[in-house]
Amino acid sequence: MTPTAILTIRQLGSRVFGGYAELLRIPHTARFAVGAVIACMPFPMVGMTITISVQHYYNNYTLAGELTAVQAIALAVIGPILGRLVDRFGQRQVSIPTIIVWLAAAIALSSCISARVPEWILFCITPFLAAIPPWGAMSRGRWTHLLAGDRIRTDRALSLSGVLDECMWIIGNPLSSTLAVISGMLAFSVTGLCVVTGALMFLTELSTEPPSQTELARRAGLTRAQYREREALKATAMQERADALARGDTTDLAPSTNGDKDQETSSVDGAARASSPEAKLASIWGPGLIAVCATWFGLGSFQSAAGISIIAFATEQNMKQYTGFVFACFSFSSLLGAIVYGARNWMTPLWKRFYICLAMVNIGLGSFMFARHLWVIMIIYLIIGVGQAPTWINGNQLMLHLVPPSRFTEGMAWMGAMNAIGGSAGSAIAGVFIDRMGSHGGFLVATVLALGSLAIALVGLRQIKSGTESPVLTEVSV
Repeated sequence: MTPTAILTIRQLGSRVFGGYAELLRIPHTARFAVGAVIACMPFPMVGMTITISVQHYYNNYTLAGELTAVQAIALAVIGPILGRLVDRFGQRQVSIPTIIVWLAAAIALSSCISARVPEWILFCITPFLAAIPPWGAMSRGRWTHLLAGDRIRTDRALSLSGVLDECMWIIGNPLSSTLAVISGMLAFSVTGLCVVTGALMFLTELSTEPPSQTELARRAGLTRAQYREREALKATAMQERADALARGDTTDLAPSTNGDKDQETSSVDGAARASSPEAKLASIWGPGLIAVCATWFGLGSFQSAAGISIIAFATEQNMKQYTGFVFACFSFSSLLGAIVYGARNWMTPLWKRFYICLAMVNIGLGSFMFARHLWVIMIIYLIIGVGQAPTWINGNQLMLHLVPPSRFTEGMAWMGAMNAIGGSAGSAIAGVFIDRMGSHGGFLVATVLALGSLAIALVGLRQIKSGTESPVLTEVSV
């Protein structure tokens, strides 16, 4: 290779990875970023392990789909609760007891599946596997706290989180499928080891942890309720200012001459105004967030239906041991998409990028029903995967516009919860059709859900577009 070619490769590598390397060189960031990914291993491994283990011991895809649906529903219920608790009380205070519950549930479920206990026992244990701290949201919360006010590096940090997430899926999918074929207990043991290791890395890094609402309220001399109300007022005022600018109305936009005095006054007498339904709604739930959550519901439904259908398809072709590698191809392609996407400073509006990537993934997965070989699905995955991570990255960036800083973890948790609810519905419906019609029935369900998901997203186009034109609430000074 010529020196010129080597120099070109180095320049290209520096251009693509230089921004990520700069972020990881910030003291202590690499530790919490990598620790969060390791601790997130239950997400790619538990569903795959349950599906393969239950199918092996009970020979029933409907049961496997129902159990994964129960876990997903439990995740959807407990996720926002954990996110809210994290924002209120702190990351370590909530994560440690949650991890203990998850470890006990994993040991119990793997033992019961191996012993072929009555099905109702499995349904009683499975919901406790949803006791997973919102590691991804907490990691992103740390990034937005550290880089507050720096939009370019914040967007790149969210892209880096997407890159690391895809690394998790690339490793987790084939690892779980391989281990689950050997032993469900072994698969759960490895997952538990990852949880403990990642949690130790993440939670022992204290300098990057954002302050909780309790701590912020204490600093301001307020109760936690008063603090949240004051923040809601700030977010509402910021939105009104942006709306006025959009209308060209500058009458009420002159800066205040009273400075801190006005701010102190608003923090004292603003509690009554902020307690109104309008102020509380503006603090987190608005049309933009509702539209994003509805879109994420559809995204989860057809992707989970496609996942369980691929497992059934591979089993029919006596290639079940390769299913994890097929999913890893999707994650690998998504990883490449995340790396390239995050390395660029995009001029195209966020909402346009969001819909382009979303349509690519939806339409591509909808084509699985025409595949006749597992390797064809793998190739399709490789093609459309480049749009998967950017879709999630765009969704994360939307959260910067839609929720205030002290409720960022909760907002991210709601987005994940809707994705989990959609996933539970998709896997349950697909499991029934697979037992009746084989894998083709599952792919038919996935196709219908994919097209329906795209339709849901398009219905929310106006709200999502409006949301991207709103101020970045996570930069509100508190």
